[in-house]
Amino acid sequence: MAGPLDGIRVLEIGAIGPAPFAGALLADLGADVVRIDRPPVSNSPGELPPRFDFYNRNKRSVVLDLKDPAGVDLALQMAGRADIMLEGFRPGVMERLGLGPEICLEANTRLVYGRMTGWGQDGPLAQEAGHDINYLALTGALHCIGAPGQGPVPPLNLVADLGGGAMYLVVGVLAALHEARVSGQGQVVDAAMVDGVTHLMSAFQAFRQSGSWTANRGENLVDGGAPYYGTYKTRDGKYVSVGAIEPHFYAALLDVLGMADQDLPSQNDRAAWPEMRRRLGKVFATRSRDEWVSAMAGREACFAPVLDIDEAPQHPHMRARAVHQRFDDAIHPSPAPRFSRTPASLRRPAPRPGEQTFEVLNDWDVKRSKKVGKTR
Repeated sequence: MAGPLDGIRVLEIGAIGPAPFAGALLADLGADVVRIDRPPVSNSPGELPPRFDFYNRNKRSVVLDLKDPAGVDLALQMAGRADIMLEGFRPGVMERLGLGPEICLEANTRLVYGRMTGWGQDGPLAQEAGHDINYLALTGALHCIGAPGQGPVPPLNLVADLGGGAMYLVVGVLAALHEARVSGQGQVVDAAMVDGVTHLMSAFQAFRQSGSWTANRGENLVDGGAPYYGTYKTRDGKYVSVGAIEPHFYAALLDVLGMADQDLPSQNDRAAWPEMRRRLGKVFATRSRDEWVSAMAGREACFAPVLDIDEAPQHPHMRARAVHQRFDDAIHPSPAPRFSRTPASLRRPAPRPGEQTFEVLNDWDVKRSKKVGKTR
């Protein structure tokens, strides 16, 4: 059964990070995502085996030399047949290649041209190098994450690259595609990680301006400051999480911990939070993680064990929902979100660069010379 984006053609210019992740999400949802890769370099250091290149699953690959006018011509023909085009380079790179939005939209007036950067297409930092942690730092988000009295902690590269970057790019190009089908006109989507993360920070900006959020790490409601929202070490050296924000969930948590009848400060007495965290930590340390899992089951205490990356796929809930699946001899995260009538699926393993060059050019009716598009 075809996914909800079946019939949509996406041209992705090979890059790293959020742009290919956005392409993978569109591919999971059924789009025909074709990635233009550069000619492969033999024995490239650190090259990921295709079956572990999850960002390229469900895609097809064409190898073109975009420094060769013949390769640029083929790419431009493909842009003329695409619904969406994705690129993730610094501002100006695509223009220098001869594949900027102006020329591509001239070739295809309905094209949605998605651009993914960290700093954005303009501004004083637009040409500066950077990675997730740098974009996250500029938004104020990184400063909020970490333990009191210690330095900020990067939350992997989930927040800027993927949450504030790839996801906003996907929302943007799909919204523009919808509009193009009404107006008949494409447009450029400028997705910048600093924009996306700042938008994700909406609630915390509001909390800060209303006076309910301090500028210090580990003093606030959902940054680990509140004793009822955080992690605790158990007797076996593992961890559990609690998120009992609402009063009835907090009451349930205290009940399971055997603290319901004790003389305790009010739940949101911030001055008492450090001492309450110490007291809760002392109780959690009396049992193993799995013993707390049993004790908390069905008690409405907003509790979950902290699983490591190898344990997560084996948890009964994750297995029951098939949150992971084995595909191409590897454990993949399943496509998300889920659709009742047009489900997303894993259909193609990640390709080797250029693996489907001739197949794609034929499918997309792109005219080529015999010298272009060799596979390895």
